[in-house]
Amino acid sequence: MGDASSLSERGDMSDGASADERAWLGRFHAGDARVLNACYREHFDTVYRSASRVLSGVDAETVVHDVFLRLLSNEAMRRSFQGGSLAAWLNTLARNLAVDTLRRRQREQNALAHLADEPRFDEEPAPPEPSLDASHLLERFRREHLPAKWAPVFEARFVRQLSQREAAAALGLHRTTLAYQELRIRSLLKKFLLPPEAR
Repeated sequence: MGDASSLSERGDMSDGASADERAWLGRFHAGDARVLNACYREHFDTVYRSASRVLSGVDAETVVHDVFLRLLSNEAMRRSFQGGSLAAWLNTLARNLAVDTLRRRQREQNALAHLADEPRFDEEPAPPEPSLDASHLLERFRREHLPAKWAPVFEARFVRQLSQREAAAALGLHRTTLAYQELRIRSLLKKFLLPPEAR
């Protein structure tokens, strides 16, 4: 096969898959960087539209990044794709994750409403330790873990909270380039913020 992305573009493997199609699927399962990068470039917009049918704005973007982060890091998930339409498979993943995210948001809102109804105690809670302060954590992450080349995207998306479209325009980047950098930053943040068992 001349191009690692050609099967991803076509997104269709029949039961009688050719040798090239089986070879592509093997590279996909193994996490071949060219194949996964092609999947990301070619299916980002489609997956985003799927997530946007359930969520909006930043929540939909987060779901898209989570889908591709799992695609990069989870071999078992990649191996669950055994052929057929890659676009349809990714859309199903995105929709399921979006629904899970929506349900989690609703549970969080219900929990906050419940807490707001509880009686308040006279004793004020102790202030958080400085090490738990969000700005302190962000600065430590930026200083110790963030590659300098990704600092502008980190500042625009995670500190200034610009939308992807606004951030891409402000930084003069293609949206897919910005989204890919954001995906890698989210992966680094996850490793930085979560204990190993929660990743």
